[in-house]
Order: sequence, then structure tokens, then C-alpha cells
Amino acid sequence: MSAYSLLKLVHIISAIVAVGANVSYFVWFSRVKGEPQPEQVFALRGIKTLDAWLANPAYVVLPVTGITMVLIEDLGFTTFWIGLAIGLYVFMGAFAGIFFAPALRRQIDMVQREGPQSAGYADAARRTTVTGALTMVPIAAILYLMVIKPTL
Repeated sequence: MSAYSLLKLVHIISAIVAVGANVSYFVWFSRVKGEPQPEQVFALRGIKTLDAWLANPAYVVLPVTGITMVLIEDLGFTTFWIGLAIGLYVFMGAFAGIFFAPALRRQIDMVQREGPQSAGYADAARRTTVTGALTMVPIAAILYLMVIKPTL
């Protein structure tokens, strides 16, 4: 197996782990609605743990393997689908760090302090769901670019 093929395998597995973990959050968010406080805290902390221990490390591996593949195969960072994917990746990382992560922390804090029936918690849960969904938009676009590899 060539170095490029090995990097590509690690890159694809990392994408599956990162995106798969992120998609599972929506299942957990829907399951937690209407549950008592201890179950909500458990599920929300589980999402935070998945993010910290699976998704985020996989998202760190992706640019390392991706950039290395571009350099090994001399694909060029100005290739349309590569350049756009890198830009979307940077945007997604910044957006998730600025909006989603704090929203999830606030949701956990609100369920612990005010409980799942409070208006503050409902607002925090809504914010987490919206920012999570918006984070998935550039991720979906990156997946499209990586699979289809469109040219201009």
C-alpha cells in the first residue's frame, strides 16, 4: 500500500468518525426532549464527551492527512475543490468553536441550574440545535467536494 493510499484511508476513516459523531448528536438531542433532568444531563454530557474525544480529534487528523496527500500527489492547493474545501473547513471550525461549543456548554449549565422545564433551558436547547445544524451545512458541502471533486 502506498503512502498516499494509507493517508487516504486514515483521512476517510477520520471523516466517518467526525461526521458520524456529529450526526449522532441530533439523535441524542431528540431523545433528551421531555426526559427528566438527570437523563438530560447525562445525554448532554455524553454529546460533549463524544465531541471532545471522537469528533474533534478526528477533525484534527483531517487537515493533516489532507494536506499531506495534496503535497505527496502534487494536487495543488489551488485546485477548485481542494481550495474551497479548505476554506469551508476553516469556516466550519471557527463557527463551531464560536457558536456550537458555547451553546452546548450553556445548555448543560442551564439544565443543571434551572432544569429542563425552564425558559432559559429551552432557549439554550434551541440555540444548540440551530448552531449544530448550521455547522453541518459546510460539512455537507465539504463531503460533496471530496466525493464529486467538481472543477470550474
